[in-house]
Amino acid sequence: MRVPTILLLALGVAMPAMPVRADGALQATAPGVAVTPSAGVAQPESAAVASPPDARARPAQARVRICYNYGCAREDEVVVGSAVLESIRQRLAAAADAAAERALLSAAVGRLYRVAAAQTPVGADREGNFLDQGVEGRMDCIDHSTSTTRLLQLIEARGWLRFHRVGAPARRERLIFQHFGAVVEEVAPAAPVVEVAVPDHVAPLLALCDCPEVVADIPRAAAGEPAASAPGERFVVDSWFVDNGEAAIVLPLAEWLKGEGPNVQ
Repeated sequence: MRVPTILLLALGVAMPAMPVRADGALQATAPGVAVTPSAGVAQPESAAVASPPDARARPAQARVRICYNYGCAREDEVVVGSAVLESIRQRLAAAADAAAERALLSAAVGRLYRVAAAQTPVGADREGNFLDQGVEGRMDCIDHSTSTTRLLQLIEARGWLRFHRVGAPARRERLIFQHFGAVVEEVAPAAPVVEVAVPDHVAPLLALCDCPEVVADIPRAAAGEPAASAPGERFVVDSWFVDNGEAAIVLPLAEWLKGEGPNVQ
């Protein structure tokens, strides 16, 4: 039998709160929506669980192998510090759509190569193959496609890509020449989770009675404009076209396969 809430309140019956998630939010009542308890709703002691790791906490340093001296003749391990990684994470988190994420990835690759230049000879690398011939630390397209793919995978492995996934390097051929480049593929972004405030009476009512209609009292989050996306479209992230530390060139794979890109020969 359902006990009227007003009567319970008049009798001074304690109103237990709804179960909460580890981050303090109530269980979502609709896909993509998380609800946060309003101030003044007491939470049971059992709900005071450890908070999850703060997504804004500085990430641990990372290690990645960089190829150079053409054809990956040499490989050195590079350590990327937590401050650099945190800066990259913050920038990528600000991407509103896939195009913005690609631009930020381009800059991130350049920054990671600057880190590599402080620990290996690759700071001597110049665009294309002719400006650094015979120089220790030079990189051809095999060095670049292999190393850039590893740098992109370093970022992907940390969950910082929302609009792309990293693919295998691509190859294009022109006459007797061939060229390789790192690849990312656009994916549909996940629906954002939006927090809304829950009226004080909702948690006690749901805890005391089978009254799902009270869920209607929770305000609905306003639906934002979906980010523009073209899932399945692939792009080349080509750092061979630029000097060490500069932002990589990003081109649609179809255009890159036709020979598009800066003329560095």
